[in-house]
Amino acid sequence: MNRIMKHKLTGTAASPGYAIGRAIRLEQERYVPEPRTVDNAEQEWQRFREAAERARTELQHLRDRTEQRLGAEKADIFAGHLLLASDPDLLEGVRLKIAEERQSAETALHEVAQMYMDMLKAMDDELLQARATDIGDVSRRMMNQLRGVANREPEWTETGILVCEDLTPSDTAQLDLNVIQAFITEIGSRTSHSAIMARSMEIPAVVGVNGATDRIDDGEWVIVDAVEGAVIVSPDDDTRADYLARKEAYDRRRQALQRLRDQPTRSRDGRQVELAANIGGISDLEKVLENGAEGIGLFRTEFLYMDRADFPSEDEQLQVYRHVLQKMGDKPVVIRTLDIGGDKELSYMSLPKESNPFLGLRAIRLCLGREDLFRTQLRALLRASAHGNLKIMFPMISVAEELRQAKKLLYEEKQSLQSQGYSVSESVEIGMMVEVPSAAVAAHAFAPEVDFFSIGTNDLIQYTMAADRMNEAVSYLYQPCHPAILRLVKWVIDAAAGQGKWVGMCGEMAGDERAIPLLLGLGLHEFSMSASSILSARAQIAELDYAAWREHAAEALSMSDQDQVNQWVRRQTSGPSSL
Repeated sequence: MNRIMKHKLTGTAASPGYAIGRAIRLEQERYVPEPRTVDNAEQEWQRFREAAERARTELQHLRDRTEQRLGAEKADIFAGHLLLASDPDLLEGVRLKIAEERQSAETALHEVAQMYMDMLKAMDDELLQARATDIGDVSRRMMNQLRGVANREPEWTETGILVCEDLTPSDTAQLDLNVIQAFITEIGSRTSHSAIMARSMEIPAVVGVNGATDRIDDGEWVIVDAVEGAVIVSPDDDTRADYLARKEAYDRRRQALQRLRDQPTRSRDGRQVELAANIGGISDLEKVLENGAEGIGLFRTEFLYMDRADFPSEDEQLQVYRHVLQKMGDKPVVIRTLDIGGDKELSYMSLPKESNPFLGLRAIRLCLGREDLFRTQLRALLRASAHGNLKIMFPMISVAEELRQAKKLLYEEKQSLQSQGYSVSESVEIGMMVEVPSAAVAAHAFAPEVDFFSIGTNDLIQYTMAADRMNEAVSYLYQPCHPAILRLVKWVIDAAAGQGKWVGMCGEMAGDERAIPLLLGLGLHEFSMSASSILSARAQIAELDYAAWREHAAEALSMSDQDQVNQWVRRQTSGPSSL
């Protein structure tokens, strides 16, 4: 007789795949020091400095071990941890609490680290929220050094599925993939470092599963559905059999997709498009190449400015841009200039507080107000241009004056570099992101002044629908396939076509299997997405008929709401990628 399934939990699919096994619960200590004052503040500060130095040494050893085991790019996460362990703001905060409030080193570290973690968790950016876990990881190491407690790495002895409140990058790097089949956490998002590492290690993971540690017993049978973002606890025999079949089919399909890695992306009737990858740094390049990306459609350069104590220099930026261009060879690399400000703050940059940061001083607006900062990045990009197929893209352009001013500064720096004897490519294309409704509506006016458009749908949708995509109360309004959004996309593509220019898309919509047929039919040239989505998208496009989808997309434009559009796509789509 089949046992009754206990319950189903939901979360976020952070790293795709399926796993079936027994739960291994990881108990994680939460240490909160008792408030204590000290008499000798100077001595206490020295005790903290020594503990911090020991923690840095420990992190360096962990970085070296990770590099040996997983490669240099995986170990780069711990370079960020080493920077955090030396962060002057964090260290100075601890010093002041010891010196001025006579707090113990443990109390001072706990309060300062918690302050930064709370601040990051409150931000509307998942990537910044994920930094809270990194600060917790680094401060835990420092705290254990102060307490004289060994920072033991987890020892995995049983085969199964790891269940815990959170998984730090340190823990993730130590996972024995011969033992741990998948992991489930209560905290986390797709952009947390543990999720990024899970994808690079190709281990299924579901994060953000509320109550997982309370509702899953040690040794209990668990199914991890990291395709839909579900966890099934104590499944019955029929459910286990169903998911075993799904896992086998998923593994077969992944293997079959590898044959498409070096193939061009063509529709069934021969329409060729480009599938590119979105990246945040050099650590993402390995997966870009492994998944057969035809270029990089978005390099988010703001990550060069985070987890550090000051702005990166021209030479520091040059090294990163040059590395990416050389690694990609003759494939196009679209690098977005700095998109910071508003909700994305830098600890070392003083920005005005704003009541509505998404509509405030950010991206190109900030850069045009800080020409020194902007010119440094432009010089680094232009110097790197000699090493590959570089395309430069300006974010959040709202009016033509912003675009013209940005281009003016770029050309001034190009002339300056050439006069100094630097080699600068003459074939660098200049583009702009279309993520503000005014840019989409006036695309016909912008088209003569750029070489390409890249549609940033994440912001374009939230600005068009007047709905913060991070606000759960209005998340139902985040509708990528709403006819209003499709019409804006069509306007941009038509405006570009009139000038013989190409259009890409670098928002999440570009990798959404519901949207891909419509975007193909609307005439999109480049789809830029996470590297792990590329092969599936290539297989889907190969099953689509471009001529037919031109007609289907035209019909979708006249519909009244997203539900109608989605139902229309479902009816028209067939084959292995059907919805």
